Amino acid sequence: MDLFEDAAASTLSAIPIEDGQLAFQQRLLLDLSPEEIFRRLRDETDWRAEQIQVWGKLHWQPRLSAWHGEARYRYSGKTFDPQPFTPLQLHIKQAVEQATGCRFNSVLLNYYRDERDSMGFHADDERELGPEPAIASVSFGAPRTFILKHRTRPQTIKLALGDGCLLLMAGTLQQHWTHGINKERAARGPRINLTFRLIL
Repeated sequence: MDLFEDAAASTLSAIPIEDGQLAFQQRLLLDLSPEEIFRRLRDETDWRAEQIQVWGKLHWQPRLSAWHGEARYRYSGKTFDPQPFTPLQLHIKQAVEQATGCRFNSVLLNYYRDERDSMGFHADDERELGPEPAIASVSFGAPRTFILKHRTRPQTIKLALGDGCLLLMAGTLQQHWTHGINKERAARGPRINLTFRLIL
């Protein structure tokens, strides 16, 4: 199901979805090229391998990550103390806020090194995000398939997130859907994803 055919390259366009809000912009408007941003994010970020708790057991996350912004964040049994925003992150955040009309004070960066790195299915429904959080996701590097699964209906949506794109999840979406990125068999280059959020 390809939902991006009607989305203008530089306009945030709504994607029809039940039980939540979803919008997509093929290219976030920035002063730097996606290639330059990817290189700088890769080289300037203090990437870390983290362990999280799933069903009472500790597991290494199959990707590298970093937490920046103004507030600490707790998920999967672990508390993340923020590093300050970098100038590049602030530049991206301002562009995201202008495109979405939302305010953000924190960002989670994930570095998918190749096709073996992934993100398990989850919802961004932690209490400090509020009941209807806006989560803005910006991707740089190799495209990966982002998957949404409805919690109570046999409904799945797959979105190909490419270099420089913006995806906004809002409304009640986190209450009704989970999302993730699977490992892939075909070779994939590296990808960096930033998910901006407002910690209350």
